Amino acid sequence: MTDELSAEQLAVIEAATLEDYNDNAASFWAGTRDHDVSQNYRALLSRFPGSRTLDILDFGCGPGRDLAYFKSLGHRPVGLEGCPAFCAMAREHTGCPVLHQQFLALDLPRERFDGIFANASLFHVPGQELPRVLRELWATLRPGGILFSSNPRGNREGWSGQRYGNFMEFEAAQARLQTAGFTVLEHYYRPQGLPRASQPWLAIVSEKPPAGC
Repeated sequence: MTDELSAEQLAVIEAATLEDYNDNAASFWAGTRDHDVSQNYRALLSRFPGSRTLDILDFGCGPGRDLAYFKSLGHRPVGLEGCPAFCAMAREHTGCPVLHQQFLALDLPRERFDGIFANASLFHVPGQELPRVLRELWATLRPGGILFSSNPRGNREGWSGQRYGNFMEFEAAQARLQTAGFTVLEHYYRPQGLPRASQPWLAIVSEKPPAGC
């Protein structure tokens, strides 16, 4: 999509996408709670000393699967979710704090988190708004902090059923991240061990440069 979206169109996009998740919250939890995303966990956590207790923002935490995992390791995870049903489920399942915030209206403290885990979430941000959202994520990371993101890849933006998505390949995603101030450290495709045509997910590890760099 190349036309500029109006504020009204952006509001419709976000509301419809969140409504679909809200209406299907139970089935989403049942279908994703046992997904193996251990590769993605390692991609974020391996960038820090193993003994360090981390403040982690789970951006788009859904019903709380990943919050529970980070908490089980002794970290201090905080969820962020726009879907009310997911917020309630995540709090119930994990006991972790969960911020009820929409991606296009974030209100995040500066330099609060060591890492951000954005697993299957950022692709719901329309392309014209993504630079701003990435800058806000950059600002809430501490210097040297890590942003992990994993999204369906492609070269299109628009509706998939009742949900809106912005699908990018690595080069386009890398350019957006670098413009926001991140240094891209690595990327890979999922699921592991399959031909590229059968790997629909693109994962990227990026860093907010340490102080003085």
